[in-house]
Amino acid sequence: MARRLVAYLDSVKSRDPAPRSRAEILLYPGVWSLAFHRVAHRLYRMELFFLARAVNHLSRFLTANDIHPGARIGRRLFIDHGFTVIGETAEIGDDVTIYQNVTLGGTDPANGIAGKRHPTIGNGVIIGSGAQVLGPVTVGQRARIGANAVVTKNVPEGATMVGIPARQMLVDVTAYQRDFLPYGTPCSDSFDPATQKLELMQCEIEQLRKRLAALIEEQAKSALSADPVDEQERGCA
Repeated sequence: MARRLVAYLDSVKSRDPAPRSRAEILLYPGVWSLAFHRVAHRLYRMELFFLARAVNHLSRFLTANDIHPGARIGRRLFIDHGFTVIGETAEIGDDVTIYQNVTLGGTDPANGIAGKRHPTIGNGVIIGSGAQVLGPVTVGQRARIGANAVVTKNVPEGATMVGIPARQMLVDVTAYQRDFLPYGTPCSDSFDPATQKLELMQCEIEQLRKRLAALIEEQAKSALSADPVDEQERGCA
């Protein structure tokens, strides 16, 4: 038990440069909300639903995180700050990082899984602050959900999603190969599909301008190199 706790605290410290010691991490609301959830989930599985809810409400009051007792959570989940909501049928893998104001919410099932209303989050996923992952969607391993993104469809493994609705963006390989990326998105200029059409149109306009300039220059050279005899004949006519 002590080794698992130390490993968990070290995993948090590797994702957050703020704490100076493991003891400081023990004061994090995300750590306490996860501990409360372990108790509530065990009560939920024993069908002691009222007691499970009571622990859930106490956790929400103390930590500002609302995790339904029925949610399945893997190892080393790190909820940075608070005000996160995780629904009943949500499933979270190992080493997932969730920032503040995130919702793993539910909608009417549309994929044929009875009773499954909330997302399934793969191992190593990072969900940025304010993001909403809604419905019985699957977020692939090592995917990154950018801040304030709204995800309503399945996310491929390793993808970075931004925008409303969330769209996949291309990330520089140096950022992609990093083990951890705070808030799920790189702080650099990246090619964003949200502006793809505009950038392509600007590129086409620039090419047309160059082509037009070349045609004008070619016509000017042709006029200057015209046969002088022909010009004289035209003048006599």
